[in-house]
Amino acid sequence: MTLPPFQLRRNAFGRLEFQSAEGEVHEGVIPVRAFPISEAGRGLSLVTGEGRELLWIEQLSDLPASARALVEEELQRREFMPEIRKLASVSSFATPSVWKVETDRGPTSFTLRGEEDIRRLSPQTLLIADSHGIFYLVRDIQSLDKHSRKLLDRFL
Repeated sequence: MTLPPFQLRRNAFGRLEFQSAEGEVHEGVIPVRAFPISEAGRGLSLVTGEGRELLWIEQLSDLPASARALVEEELQRREFMPEIRKLASVSSFATPSVWKVETDRGPTSFTLRGEEDIRRLSPQTLLIADSHGIFYLVRDIQSLDKHSRKLLDRFL
């Protein structure tokens, strides 16, 4: 897919600026993924702070290297979603409970308010929200060790 000509850069305040081929400049542009978990590299939109779409990008790889680097950097800032690799312990099988986990970003603990904060995205993928609204991803339940799966089964 050929994208229309545009420029993407950071302004003096570190915010993304989008300049169309016509010279129209939009400050505070936000990249938004259509499928952030299942297909992170496909289906991406650049929108204004008011939510108006400026550009649809079918594949992240369609962007020129400099623009892709800016978009990926901005996405990393916005999409803080640690991936759980192991459940070390849970304080209680009743909620609220404190979970001690190992993630792709290191060990941490969080409070699970209720079982409804565990959402099944697919048969093997879970999204867990902690009491502060931070989301943790379990990409593949079967890839967890036996102890972790046993702890998790008590809440599913």
